[in-house]
Formats: sequence, structure tokens, C-alpha cells
Amino acid sequence: MPSGAASPAELTARFAAEAAAVSDRLGYEGLRLAWTGRKKGILRAMLAGMKDVAPQDRREYGQAVNELKRAVETGLEALAQRLAEEEKAAARRAATLDVTLPGRRPALGSLHPVTVVNRDIEAIFAEMGYSVAEGPEVEDDYHNFEALNFPHDHPARDTQDTFFLNSGALLRTHTSPVQIRTMLARTELPIRIICPGKVYRNDNDLRHSPMFHQIEGLAVAEGITVGDLKGTLEAFIHRLFSADTGVRLRPSFFPFTEPSAEVDITCPFCGGSGASLQGGGACGVCSATGWMEILGCGMVDPRVLAECGIDPDIYTGFAFGLGVDRVAMIRYGIPNIRMLFENDERLLRQVQP
Repeated sequence: MPSGAASPAELTARFAAEAAAVSDRLGYEGLRLAWTGRKKGILRAMLAGMKDVAPQDRREYGQAVNELKRAVETGLEALAQRLAEEEKAAARRAATLDVTLPGRRPALGSLHPVTVVNRDIEAIFAEMGYSVAEGPEVEDDYHNFEALNFPHDHPARDTQDTFFLNSGALLRTHTSPVQIRTMLARTELPIRIICPGKVYRNDNDLRHSPMFHQIEGLAVAEGITVGDLKGTLEAFIHRLFSADTGVRLRPSFFPFTEPSAEVDITCPFCGGSGASLQGGGACGVCSATGWMEILGCGMVDPRVLAECGIDPDIYTGFAFGLGVDRVAMIRYGIPNIRMLFENDERLLRQVQP
């Protein structure tokens, strides 16, 4: 025996105690390396100590080391088997169904941001007494352009803006044809409708898509004024966004309304200040103006009313239209309109009705 070294019998007892304390694979690997490691293992050190044993004692020492080695190998094999059985038992316990637990509800999908906004807008106007009207997405020139007072040389009639079909029909560029069809098919006045649906334009960039969603509104009755239009839109915007959202009307032009206006709201990303709320600087969403264009509107042109058989000397009306996709982008902070059409579950899970 080397001077001061533990005897093989003492080491056998030590190994048994250490093996009994192991409870997982990590402990097993640590024990195995400590005893059988090639560089610093205890068995390796015992064999290396053979040179320090007196020649007459080497035979007995070697037999004792071999017995220790067999005890360690047998012990490690038994320990590995015990851990494997414990792991299998734990897996069986984890897979066991506890019938006393309450049932788990299946994961449900969420509504698309455009659907959420569309339903919210419909609900707001329903409270104002408006009904929902629908029409075909494949339209003819009369309902999409002619009856809406578009001149024959208007750029919207060109293929660079509109998708035309071989039959001469076209994919509607707005939901205004639904207004025309409603006025032509009317049985009585007044009319108060909103027209949600898909529309198509030959446009494609970060803020525009060849197909997008639009909601237009129409009110026709006796005595309707610009004041009624402004009050309706202010009430709608305050419900859709917040009560402190600023609203302004800027003069504009549309072939089917006169006068016409663009409606702006205070930028929800900078609060109307024009300054970025994240790190200072200018707000990149509203270009530091503090305002965002949200919809177009105006009083229905008398020629459009007359074309639909409504006497413009007796009746007046207003119309408006907004892009639902744009509202969804503003409400949920979506930077790229293409994200609305990619069906990425990460986006959809963040949007709750």
C-alpha cells in the first residue's frame, strides 16, 4: 500500500456510499468520471500507485485493486439500471391521466385584425341607424364609374389603376357601386347604409395592396347638410379611436361628391404633437405633422342623385369611405400592410376582439 493512501476496502465502501446518494443522470456521470476517468479517475490513480508498493506486496495489492475495479463497474451498471427504471416510472406517472383534473379547453383561433375592425365599424353605425348593404365584386363600367360622375378621361378608368376583365367588366375599385345599386333599387327614402367589402386597384407597396377592404357610407334624406356629415364622422371617429381624438376636414375633390373633403385625425402614435414618443425626434408615421388622413367624404353630387332617379331639389345626402386595412394598421401599430395578408399566427394571436 502507498503510504497515506486509502485501502481498496475503504474505497469500496466509499464508492457504495457515493453511489447510493446519486439520484439523476448528472450525478451518475459525475460519479463515473470520478472513479473511472482516464486522467484523474480514482482507479487510474490506484493503478499508478502500484510502483510505490513494496515488491512482495504488489500481488496482494493488485488483486485488491482488481476487486475494487469490479465492484465499481458492477456498482455503476446497477446504478445505471436503477436510474433507467426510475426514469421510466416518472414518465409513466407523467403520462397518467388524472380524471379528477378539470378538462383543458382546446386552443381557439382569434379574429383577423381586419375582421375585428370591420365588425366594430358595423356595430358603431348600426347604433346610428345604418344598415349593411352588399354588392358584387365584379362590376360594370356604369355602376363603378358612369353613374358616379367619373369623366371618360379620368385616370381611374385606365388599366394602370383598374383591373379590367376580357369581358369588359372590371374588379370594383370602391364599394360606391353598392350605393348606386341601393339608390336605384330603393322603395322609399331616407337611405342610411354602409357598404363593406373587398375592392381592387392596381397598386402595391408598403401601405397599399392590390386587394384591400373598404367601408363606405351613404345617407340620403330631406335637409341633410355638411353639418350632419361632420357630426356623424366625429361621433364615429370618437367611438372607433378615443373621445379625445382630434378631427379636421380638408377641402378635396371626388367626382361623385360636391363639396368634398379629406378627414384627418390626430396621429395616435405621437398624440398629435408631431414628435416621436420613443427617443425624441420627429414622428415618422405622420411625418411630424401631428395628423393622419383617415377617410374621404362629401355631399353627394346632385348629378349622381339625378342619375339614380332622386330629385336633388328635394333630397340631399352625404357619402364617405375609409380603408379598413389602414384603420387596422393604425389601431394595432402594424408597419406593413402585407402583414395583414400573410396569415402569420404570431400576429393573429396578438389581436383580440
